[in-house]
Amino acid sequence: MAKIARWENLPEGIRQHLIDRMRHREISIADLNQLRLWIETEPEVPEEEWYKDFGSFKICGCGSHPKTFLLRGQAAKGIAL
Repeated sequence: MAKIARWENLPEGIRQHLIDRMRHREISIADLNQLRLWIETEPEVPEEEWYKDFGSFKICGCGSHPKTFLLRGQAAKGIAL
């Protein structure tokens, strides 16, 4: 298991993609706060594809890097956390 990477440790391309998805999918500040609180717990994530469902959105990743956001109802691949 790996620890999820902190925002400042993500490659620039991944950070920009996540920012674009946040804007495009209109993820609210309240939703992002839920994500921030979860990341602050330094969760362990599998080395393969994974996702965490927050109800109104999902964050999907692979290993320590989050990769994208999905909206409620969009299908996610990988291991549910």
